Amino acid sequence: MTSDEQAIPPDFQAALLSLRGHRLRSEIRLAEVPPPTRIAPYTAALTAEVNPTGEPEDLLGGGRFVVLHDPAEPTAWQGAFRIVVLARAHVEPELGSDPLLGQVAWSWLLDALSTAGAGFRSFSGSVFRVMSEVFGGKAGDGDDAEVEVRASWTPNTTDLGPHLLAWCQLCAATAGLTPLPPGVSVIGSTPS
Repeated sequence: MTSDEQAIPPDFQAALLSLRGHRLRSEIRLAEVPPPTRIAPYTAALTAEVNPTGEPEDLLGGGRFVVLHDPAEPTAWQGAFRIVVLARAHVEPELGSDPLLGQVAWSWLLDALSTAGAGFRSFSGSVFRVMSEVFGGKAGDGDDAEVEVRASWTPNTTDLGPHLLAWCQLCAATAGLTPLPPGVSVIGSTPS
């Protein structure tokens, strides 16, 4: 993002402002991080950690949310904005080997976008699963599995708040948290 405040397009400013002030699950902690710089003239990025306690050993998953803005409206984007997300978490090896995991994880994203009311077009993405088998001295650690959802889309408006909330819901689902109805908090959870 340019450091010259006058050069920042008003639409990009409005989009960034729409990302503020949302109530999130207490298990989700967001942080602003340096965005990619060569993909679009204006960019912003957030990371999420899904962690019920904040202790490193309790980390359940995480992800990245990137906002790209190019007033020239690249043809592939079908608009001036593009959202790029990633959500990743360790899962039980039995779930990792389920042949439907990719379809289920993809449905988590579609459901999250629908629930949040996030309108979009030019949607694409993929789901990865990584299965690790351990041998020898590490055999006591047990097998491991990870799922990762990567997607991008063009939002229908500069109000990116619903897209942020959908991504947070995807991160929670990927990390195995029970879905909550809008406006409901987990009793006994610690605020972030």
